Amino acid sequence: MADYQRLQQQQHPSEALKGYLQEEGPSASKVVAVVTLLPVGATLLFLAGLTLTATVIGLALSTPLFVVFSPVLVPAAVVIGLAVTGFLTSGAFGITALSALSWLANHVRRMRGDLPEQAKWSVQDTAEYLGQKTREAGQTIQGKAQEGTRT
Repeated sequence: MADYQRLQQQQHPSEALKGYLQEEGPSASKVVAVVTLLPVGATLLFLAGLTLTATVIGLALSTPLFVVFSPVLVPAAVVIGLAVTGFLTSGAFGITALSALSWLANHVRRMRGDLPEQAKWSVQDTAEYLGQKTREAGQTIQGKAQEGTRT
């Protein structure tokens, strides 16, 4: 640290700055880029200012019209907003449904005939369990119906 400070003190300030500056001037491509982009940037900045000015003037002129016609404009804007929302929601639901059906079709197409034995046994056990429960529920209902006719 001390060596660095002594080195800085020994060098003339202009010599210390030379290390930070480029040895050569800017390249030709950089000069062309600046010369090209400067007018483009200035033109775009002028157009932005012009647009801002026109927007402020238009807002100042149209504000009284908005205030006078607001009883009609506000409900109309709400109705249009709700209609647009409805159409977008309907489209989103439709795309979601088509996506889900496409995924299901591809899944069934891949799985057709490729069920492992364990999955087949699981499906068969579930079907037998549901069949047994259905029989029991039917017998319970039949028994209650017979009790109801006896009384």
